[in-house]
Order: sequence, then structure tokens, then C-alpha cells
Amino acid sequence: MAKRDCYEVLGVSRSATEKEVKKAYKRLAMKYHPDRTKGDHELEEKFKEVKEAYEILNDPQKKAAYDQYGHDGVNQGHGGGGFGQGDFGDQFGDIFGDIFGGGRRGGGAQRPQQGADLRYNMELTLEEAVKGISKEIQVPTLVHCEQCNGTGAKSGSDVKTCGTCHGQGQVQMRQGFFAVNQTCPTCHGKGKIITDPCTKCHGEGRYERSKKLSVKIPAGVDTGDRIRLSGEGEAGERGAPAGDLYVQMHVLEHEVFVRDGDNLYCEVPISFTDAALGGEIEVPTLDGRVNLKIPAETQTGRMFRMRNKGVKSVRSQSTGDLMCKVIVETPVKLSMKQRELLKEFEASLCSSSSKKHKPKSEGFLDSVKTFFGDLSS
Repeated sequence: MAKRDCYEVLGVSRSATEKEVKKAYKRLAMKYHPDRTKGDHELEEKFKEVKEAYEILNDPQKKAAYDQYGHDGVNQGHGGGGFGQGDFGDQFGDIFGDIFGGGRRGGGAQRPQQGADLRYNMELTLEEAVKGISKEIQVPTLVHCEQCNGTGAKSGSDVKTCGTCHGQGQVQMRQGFFAVNQTCPTCHGKGKIITDPCTKCHGEGRYERSKKLSVKIPAGVDTGDRIRLSGEGEAGERGAPAGDLYVQMHVLEHEVFVRDGDNLYCEVPISFTDAALGGEIEVPTLDGRVNLKIPAETQTGRMFRMRNKGVKSVRSQSTGDLMCKVIVETPVKLSMKQRELLKEFEASLCSSSSKKHKPKSEGFLDSVKTFFGDLSS
């Protein structure tokens, strides 16, 4: 009898994800499970069919062979998808482990876990970030206990095999049709029992301590960059390797400069006279003051680029620029004489062709007239 298409058996499309395949199998397996069907031979055969389809589509190699050659491609070299008791138990340890509190995969005592990674948030001034600096930090963490060398037991004392699980780290729990492995409640999956705990770490093999580290910050780092210090995270369980420490950078705001990538931006106020007649002014950089030449008739908001006065990239040898935006400062708190002089100056501008001296103002007024003329027509 020809076998049905695996995708049709599970009721999924050929583009179904691994999660969708597993979900469909779980639903059908629960529906046709022999423990529920009470010896119904026809439903038991459906259960076998569902199980075989899942075994094929859940295995990347079998799935690839099936997609290309059908059942013949899977059976050749792989054997049939028989309903063996051992296969059944392994299969359902994964599928129904979350229902009954455990799974079969990964049996045996738990291996000591590597220590957790840590993160330290470091604040830097713009000058520190641009030029680089070495800083000392204090990090609260878990370190290996030197008194027991991370074993958790007193020096020279024995670590005994757990009598409940016999060193396996898991015990088998039967619930109806299922036999499910669970973490041993006595040794908590370790497989060993410490009869005489270390007095310093109380049997944990590690303890809390604040650790002082020196961190070298390379020049050019920016907010969001991080430095990895290998092995400086939390110590692992029972002598397992430590995790890593990630130092996360946050560059504080600067009162003069704004950073955008490798470029720096700043606003520089200039006098009305310098803007009209031109001149030379001093502008700040992170390396000191430099002179900037202002051409005559400079308008407020004009941007000047000072090449290679920005930030040297931490990822390349290129250096950004300093972008100076000039702002024409309006005089304030004028004396009577200064006011009169300004009025005379304004009158002198209006006596001649105003478009010659104030092209933007006149152009704006012409645009306004045209706009209202269009509205009235």
C-alpha cells in the first residue's frame, strides 16, 4: 500500500517551519495516542503514520531526501520508520517533556555550567572617548573559591555519588503510559553530594566579591560600542570556565561639540561686522584653538568644514572633520549713540538700491507680493 505524503499526514504546507511541524505533530499525536484510543487498531495505525511523518520532516537530512525522492529517498540507507518502543520513548521525551515536567534528551548528570556574562556601563567624556584612556572599574561578580578550588567541598573531603539517582542526575517518573526523566530532587541534577561543604563558599564552589579591573579604552569609541574582557564574568559552577565581561560605552553630552559618527559639529558666534566685512576668528577644537577665516558677506548659518579636526575612527585610520556653523550675533543693550549710528547706517542702505545690499530680504518681499497677488486674482 502506497504511503501518504508526509506533509498531508501532518496537515502542513511544504514551506512549514520546524515549529509548525512540531506543533502539528503534537496535536495529532495526542489525538491518536494509544493510551487514548483504547486499543483501536485503525487509530493506532494513524498514530504510527503521524509519528513516521514527523520523524522524516523533523530530521533535516531525511527531510531533504524526502523532498527530492519521496519515501524511497528516506528508506534507502535509513531503514523504515518502525514503531519501536525505544524510538517512541525518545520521541515523546522531547514532545511532551513540557507537559510532564521534563524530557529524556540530555540524560545523565548535568555538566557544570559556564559562568554568566556580565555587562558594565561606562560613562566617558567626549575627550576621553576621542583620545582613549585607561580606567579602573569595580565589578561585583562571582569568583571561584580558592579554598576548595571551586569544588564546594572542604579540602581533602570526599564528594559522594548521589544515592537517589546513582550519579545520573535524573530520576524516572512514570505517569500512565509515559516514563519521563526529571532532575533529581536530592542532588539537583549534579549527580554528586557534598557531605562536608567548604566553609567559605558553603558548598557552592564560588562566592560574591567585588573585582577591580583596568580597562583600556581605545581612541575613537562611541556610545553603543563595547569591549569584551574574556573570562572576567561570573565564575562557572564547580570549577567551570567563567563568562565574559562586556564594558558598554556611553559618551556624555559635551557643552561645545556634538558628535555624529567621526565628525564633530559646533556653533560659533560672530559679530555683525565680521560677517559683513570678513575677518579671522578663533574656533575651538579638541586639540586646542585654531584660526578660521570668515569671508566678507557671510550669512548666518553658513557651515565651514575644518578637515581632519574631528574624531579618528576606532575601526580605520581615517579622521573625521569639524563642522563649524557660524551664527551672526545681534548686538544687545545698545547706547543711544549706537542706536543712532545704526539708524543712519540703515538709512544709507535704503537710499541706494536695497536689492544690492539686501538681496534676500528683497527677494522675500517680492515672493510675498506675488503670493498675495495670486490669491486676489
